[in-house]
Amino acid sequence: MILEVQQLHAGYRRLEILHELSMHLDKNEIVSLIGANGAGKTTTLRAIAGLIGVNRGRILFEGEEVQNKRPDRVVRAGLVHVAQDRALFGNLEVWENLEMGAYTQSRSTIRSSLDEVFDLFPILAERRHQKAGTMSGGQQQMLAIGRALMARPRCLTLDEPSVGLAPNLVAQVLQAITAIRDTGVTVLIVEQNAKQALAISDRAYVIENGSIVFDGRGAELIDDPRVRQAYLGG
Repeated sequence: MILEVQQLHAGYRRLEILHELSMHLDKNEIVSLIGANGAGKTTTLRAIAGLIGVNRGRILFEGEEVQNKRPDRVVRAGLVHVAQDRALFGNLEVWENLEMGAYTQSRSTIRSSLDEVFDLFPILAERRHQKAGTMSGGQQQMLAIGRALMARPRCLTLDEPSVGLAPNLVAQVLQAITAIRDTGVTVLIVEQNAKQALAISDRAYVIENGSIVFDGRGAELIDDPRVRQAYLGG
């Protein structure tokens, strides 16, 4: 087990969103977190990343508690988050954005990390001198994921990586996520395209009103009538 969330309570100021939420990720697997809008998916990822405070409960990464640690310390521990808004530096070139993601790494590893990202996303190599703000939505998403990989995470959390993308680009991004898992990086994904996310997931959790209501293998949940009716359009 690489990541464990135990009976988590978290939210924003006096508004508690998550209630007794528990889940875990084993090494080298893709896990999806699916649920309706407002169910607490993004809040869960933000709590894991240290972006919001935890009221009660624990978050263990490789056996060490990381709840309420500063986000930069969570990244240094090897747990890296890609936010839905991507948060790129629009006036910086692709290679500069990527190097910004490697701030926790030594200079000696940056070259090899760049090569790995360019192998995964060849379009970034082609556009390495293009300013991030002038790229398409799909290219920006690839850049956001690539920048996160520059920190050499052992666990990567992704919030809606396909939002706003054309169907062919959604397939490319999800294929890249599978390739990332195959390199040994564990992935937790929140994704609006629930069926496609479940199809690439080893396991998945369903969240309602800030709590996990059931879980299972990704392929099994695609055929689960409860999931099909609520999240997959029947």
